[in-house]
Parts: sequence; C-alpha cells; structure tokens
Amino acid sequence: MHAVAPPRRTTTAVLVRTALLVLLAALVSGTFARPAQAAEGDVTWTVRTAANDYGEDRSSFSYAVNPGGEAEDALVVANHGTEPLSLAVYAADGYTTEKGQLDLLTEGTKSRSIGSWVRAGRETVRIAPGKSAEIPFTVKVPGNATPGDYVGGILTSLKQADDTEGIAVDRRLGIRIKLRVSGALRPGLSVEDLHVDYRGSAGPFARGDATVTYNLHNTGNALLSGTHKVTLTGPFGTLSTDAGDIPAPPELLPGERWKVTVPVHAVTPAFRLTATVAVTPLITDAAGSTTALEPVRATARGWAVPWTLLLLLVLVLGAAAAAFVLVRRGRARRALHEEERVRVAVEQALRDKADQHS
Repeated sequence: MHAVAPPRRTTTAVLVRTALLVLLAALVSGTFARPAQAAEGDVTWTVRTAANDYGEDRSSFSYAVNPGGEAEDALVVANHGTEPLSLAVYAADGYTTEKGQLDLLTEGTKSRSIGSWVRAGRETVRIAPGKSAEIPFTVKVPGNATPGDYVGGILTSLKQADDTEGIAVDRRLGIRIKLRVSGALRPGLSVEDLHVDYRGSAGPFARGDATVTYNLHNTGNALLSGTHKVTLTGPFGTLSTDAGDIPAPPELLPGERWKVTVPVHAVTPAFRLTATVAVTPLITDAAGSTTALEPVRATARGWAVPWTLLLLLVLVLGAAAAAFVLVRRGRARRALHEEERVRVAVEQALRDKADQHS
C-alpha cells in the first residue's frame, strides 16, 4: 500500500470547509470521541465502537483477516442535540499528515484499500434527539489483497450551508480502522537523503550548531514507528557529539515517508563531520505488544570549517610574516650600513697613508 497524498483544496464558486475529528487508537484518555458541534453549536453527536464479541470500550476497530475473508462490526452514533440529525456514513483510506497525525480522505476522493473494502449497513442515518443508532458494517478483503497493514476509518458526516460566509461546511466524526491482511509480514524501514549542515559561531574558539536532516521511508508492508539516535563525529571518530533525545516519528503506513530534522548543539568544528543515524524500527502485533527490530544505520559527511578561527590564524600568520620580513630588512640595512662605514674607513686610511709618503 502506498501513502496517499492529502486532497488539495480547489477554488470554486462554492468553497468547502471540512472539519475532521478522528478518534485514533493512540488516544488513551477515553473511549468515546469528543462531541463535534455544528457551526451554530445547535447539533452535537458522538461516535463509539459497539460492544460485541470483539470487546467493549474499544478505542478503535482492529482486525486480522485472511485475503478473501471478512469481518463484521458496528458503529454507534448518538445525537446529543435538540433536533433530529441526518448524517452520511462512509469509509475512507487513511494517511499521515505533515503534522504527523492520521487523517482520512474526504468523501468523493477515491479510496484504494479500507475505504473501498468497508461497506456500511446504510449510507445515511437519521437520529432523533437524545437517541442513538447502531450502524453495522462489513470489512470484506479481496482475495488478491497484498498481506500487510492497512489503516482507514469509518465516518459520519454532516454537511451544512453557511450563508454568512458563502461556504459549505462538512463536519466529520469517525473511528480508526486498522486491518492486518494475513500473509508474510515484511517490515522494512530505510533512512534516505541524509544531510548534515554546520553553522559556526562568531567566536574563533566557540563551538557551533549543526542540523541533520533525513527521510524515514517505510519500505515494508507493516505499520512502523521507531526510536532515533544521531551522532556527529570528527575525523577518525574523534570529538563525538550526541544529539540527545529525538521526538519519536508517527507510526508510518507502508510506503509513507517522514522528514526528520535534528538540531545538534555544541559541535566542534573539526573541518569534516560524519553524521551517523541509527533508527530502531518498532512494530506492534495484533495483541498490542511492541517489538524492536534490528537497527537501521546510515552515514553522511559534511564540512565544519572554523572560518573565524582560520581568519584569525591567517591574520596571526600574516602579522608574523610581516614582522619577519621587517626584521630581515632591518638586518640587511644595518649590514649595508656597516659595509659602507668599513669601506669609507678603509678609503680614508689609504688616503692618509698616501699623504704620509708624499
């Protein structure tokens, strides 16, 4: 499965503003999604998982299904407002946003996995005030589905016209669906496009800051997170600097990439830096247990030239060279002066001797 880019907003005669509230499995506090309110606050509803053989008080839907198999479950929608509530019900594929959060494709955007495999018992539901409705749905996995992890969600949607702003408002509330299609699980994570940039300081003997950037690419067929370690070293492994704690990346879907930027402080400008990145992939099984895989490592090199120190050295060497030249010139002038004095003295002595003989 490949990461699906988020739909782009297009400019039309009527703009569509979408508010998406998705209950993620990663949320620990509370089973129920928080209420989503309409524009004027006159409509409020919640969604939750149904209590059945899969369990009670689940924070999300999770299944392990063979290719060609299916799973049946239900979503409970409750109307906490004072007016009847009509909602659309549909499923959509998930993707990771630039902020590291799970989002779901909007209605009308074609889904290629869970969004097309989930069939709700009804496409719309009307719920009286203070009442709730249980909506059954079926996850039917195609026989040719590729083994691995898939993430999407089942959604309820309320569309309203906002005459004051001249836009249509689509408010969505849903619950995540995680599906593992049985077969060979091949988790894989790579570190790509690794770069290191160094920024020195004005002080000639001060340390500077470096920035290490790279992309994490989920090359396998399983959901993966991981822990990072970034180290900078000088020539021959000297002057090592550790980046310290690095925020964990989001759980990446198969095929997705995530850009990581790591600042490293107090780096000695050792002319040539080597950045070493070690990422330990973490995979979670169906029971919720997390297993660490073999670390993935990558290295890159960059320049860390202490320009201020070099400039100071150039100035010092230049001053020393100028002083050396001046000293040599002084010695040469004194030597010439001494030679001239001796020559004059000799000539004078010769003239004096000639005068005595005459």
